[in-house]
Amino acid sequence: MTKETVEKVVIFFAGDSGDGIQLTGSQFTNTAALYGNDLSTFPDFPAEIRAPQGTLAGVSGFQISFGSTEIFTPGDECDVLVVMNVAALKANINRLKKGGAIIVNTDGFDKRNLKLAGFDEDKNPLLDNSLSDYRVNEMNIIKLTRECLVDVSLGVKEKDRCKNMFVLGFVYWMYNRSLDHTIEFLKQKFKNKPDLLDANTRVLKAGYNFANTCEISSTRFEVKPAKMASGNYRNIMGNQATAIGLIAASQMSGLDLFYGSYPITPASDILHELAKHKNFGVRSFQAEDEIAAISACIGASFGGSLGVTATSGPGIALKGEAIGLAFMLEIPLVIVNVQRGGPSTGLPTKTEQSDLLQAVYGRNGEAPVPVVSASTPSDCFESVMEACRIAIEHMTPVFFLSDGYIANGAEPWLYPQSKDLKKISVPMSKVNNTDYLPYKRNEKFVREWAIPGMSGFEHRVGGLEKENLTGNVSYDSSNHEFMVKTRAKKVDEIANYIPEQEIDAGSTNAKVLVLAWGSTYGAIKTAVKELLNESYSVAHAHLRYINPFPKNLEGIINSFDKILIPEINNGQLIKLIRDKYVVDAIPMNKIQGIPFEAREIKNRIIELYDGK
Repeated sequence: MTKETVEKVVIFFAGDSGDGIQLTGSQFTNTAALYGNDLSTFPDFPAEIRAPQGTLAGVSGFQISFGSTEIFTPGDECDVLVVMNVAALKANINRLKKGGAIIVNTDGFDKRNLKLAGFDEDKNPLLDNSLSDYRVNEMNIIKLTRECLVDVSLGVKEKDRCKNMFVLGFVYWMYNRSLDHTIEFLKQKFKNKPDLLDANTRVLKAGYNFANTCEISSTRFEVKPAKMASGNYRNIMGNQATAIGLIAASQMSGLDLFYGSYPITPASDILHELAKHKNFGVRSFQAEDEIAAISACIGASFGGSLGVTATSGPGIALKGEAIGLAFMLEIPLVIVNVQRGGPSTGLPTKTEQSDLLQAVYGRNGEAPVPVVSASTPSDCFESVMEACRIAIEHMTPVFFLSDGYIANGAEPWLYPQSKDLKKISVPMSKVNNTDYLPYKRNEKFVREWAIPGMSGFEHRVGGLEKENLTGNVSYDSSNHEFMVKTRAKKVDEIANYIPEQEIDAGSTNAKVLVLAWGSTYGAIKTAVKELLNESYSVAHAHLRYINPFPKNLEGIINSFDKILIPEINNGQLIKLIRDKYVVDAIPMNKIQGIPFEAREIKNRIIELYDGK
């Protein structure tokens, strides 16, 4: 056996949706994080959750990149591909770099599985030399699992469900990782099921010992801890960070958090997380439909709470009229949109930056709404807090945009200290205010927030146009025009209360600017960093605030010869940039339900740099 120290490793786990792939990937992730590696993950959920076993549509994947240096993406090509059946191999072999290792469950390559995956019986990839470019480690994981549990009083199906632990143990040995964290996890998960605890623990250790004693893998790899700022870290997913950020905003504003939503992929985990935190005064409400969810949140905000609802694109369409109502009422409301692919039902489990134009323009009448976007899983915390701050301090509904990639992805997160979090100022009416008018505005064009039950602050609400100052229903044409422009001015004015745009990498003297938003951050960051090390004149700016844009964005854009805008859509930010600043920005679009790879971005920048 040889030992080899490597700087970074990318592993891709793949199998049927019932093979425990996501749990396997999550456990390896948590163990790597506890060891001190920097990391980034990409859970790739199957297109059809209920697809028949062994079919391409039912393949579940989990990619993790971990290393001793800064990691910004889950990686382009993987070093190790773990496949539980032939469909998983077929769907993901193109992800594996030449010379990479494949860990194969041979039981998943029988005649039935070959047929389901679209192979002829005599075209078994394990036998036809088609994998000659890779290091193939074959093992009958089902057989080995059953042999390990021969004396355990469980049914065959229950025994076979432990097979993912065998794989996990094997990979733990390959990368010199301890089993302790996963054993503790199993103790908690199966604390009331001792038979299942014993079985899964046995199989985990068996996989580890098998790797240690067999000759399948002759090399053991060492990935040292990354040099990171000191402090307490946890592994965090985007949806978790969003939920914690909402709680933090509630605490920093002194407002109760009311969260109302209809469960929808991939936003449901926010509801699940918030439901655990009643101790922070969180009220979570699972509504019967999208309209009921946001209407309840409007009622909560009108009553003096921080109303938050979450959904994905189709849900936003259903909430559209209610968002317009919140806009007319001028009350704080946060709409979390965890974007997914396609119109209508589309691609619920696949990622896409599909809803930017919907967020900016997707309402009847003139109803501009501020838009804030997160760029990484941990950034969801700060970004959603910013969305809450803007909603409260400027008395307006606000969109917070995430997507499936960062919502389900994970990375290490340095715990913020509560003392370092900024207070959120609440424009609540003072009880001694004797000249209250519901639509009297301050220097920010923001009206005071008077809630039901405050004596002397009675006022009318509703979706009909309001008379300036009094809030009475008005059909006066000049008043309508004035109110439309005033509400728009209030949103425009937010640009004076958000940070100016910064250059993330490079300088304003560079030739090419890569301008983007959302989950493209990691791939662009990696690509630009590599090119700067290769002496290319390139810079990267990433937007958190999309409506309104930062005040200095125009100046930044005008200082570059070429502007490249990569998006996981057919070109939405670029429309806003071209419209606002009249610049000939260059699009780079990918609409495949998967994020950009860093090498794709890098190659396109080089082409631009060379004038292509």
